[in-house]
Amino acid sequence: MNCPYCEHGETKVVDTRVAGKGAIRRRRECLLCGQRMTTFERVEQAALHVVKRDGTRQPFDRAKLMAGLTRACVKRPVPLADIEQAAVRIEADLRNGVGDEVEARRIGEQALRVLRDLDRVAYVRFASVYRDFQDVDEFERELARLEGRKKPAKRVAKRTSVR
Repeated sequence: MNCPYCEHGETKVVDTRVAGKGAIRRRRECLLCGQRMTTFERVEQAALHVVKRDGTRQPFDRAKLMAGLTRACVKRPVPLADIEQAAVRIEADLRNGVGDEVEARRIGEQALRVLRDLDRVAYVRFASVYRDFQDVDEFERELARLEGRKKPAKRVAKRTSVR
């Protein structure tokens, strides 16, 4: 820390306190001129980028994740606090990864994992959009997977003969 008064490169910390959410307030004194100053330290999170399916990259946006989770939970008995906690947990898992980039697929899979525990209907809603279901068979396969069963066999209409 350089002194803002004399530009000397050495200061000593006189006092340290917690200042709000995630910040530390330090009172410092210059070892050359004796002037005192206050500094605040905050953890700076590295930028996290999402690699989309088409290869483009964009900054991670928790609001987009929240919007998707909230949309899946519309008219379901899931408190907003639980949805927010899920988004925080997903983001923390993503930031605990090795790099500063994450594939969109990984975000979707983690959202599905969290929704499976929160609300099964919300899980199926999210899965239907995320996995781009095109017909009822895809819904049935996902429901079977959710219940831990094997994929249901295709339905075959039984013919009855009239005598």
